Amino acid sequence: MSLSQALLPEFDQQMGYTRKTLDRVPEDKFGWKPHEKSMALGALASHIANLPGLALMTIKQSEFDLAPPGQEPFKVAQAASRQEVLDAFDRNRKAARDAIVTASDEHLMQSWSLLSGGNTLITLPRAAVLRSFVMNHMIHHRAQLGVYLRLLDVPVPSIYGPSADEGMM
Repeated sequence: MSLSQALLPEFDQQMGYTRKTLDRVPEDKFGWKPHEKSMALGALASHIANLPGLALMTIKQSEFDLAPPGQEPFKVAQAASRQEVLDAFDRNRKAARDAIVTASDEHLMQSWSLLSGGNTLITLPRAAVLRSFVMNHMIHHRAQLGVYLRLLDVPVPSIYGPSADEGMM
């Protein structure tokens, strides 16, 4: 089995769980924050919706600089509505999946680097970046979003088992 074929079931499962959670985001609360140091709900949802796009970047480029010297730092496009969040997520998920499907094992084992201001922050094989920096990163923020939903009294979806709001998936 190829690396891409091994990654796809996990990718598909996590993308499904994430879309289910994003679908619960109340758009009338996009500016809400649970704490002054926290990201606003709309910014968090937008960040999550854009994370699958990092998979495409990981496969198509050898590195990504968050703040390229002499250029504007990278900024996540901010959605203005739940539908914009879902549309961005669906576009990014499809593009990422298509890129993973076509990536060879050799390509997935090549190094990819994350930089900031030209300085290397991490260098890992692309396959490891897909697992850690794309999927695990998304899972982390999805859990954060679940806390936001709970605090706003929005039913939290079941993911790995029943939630306090609903039974099994």
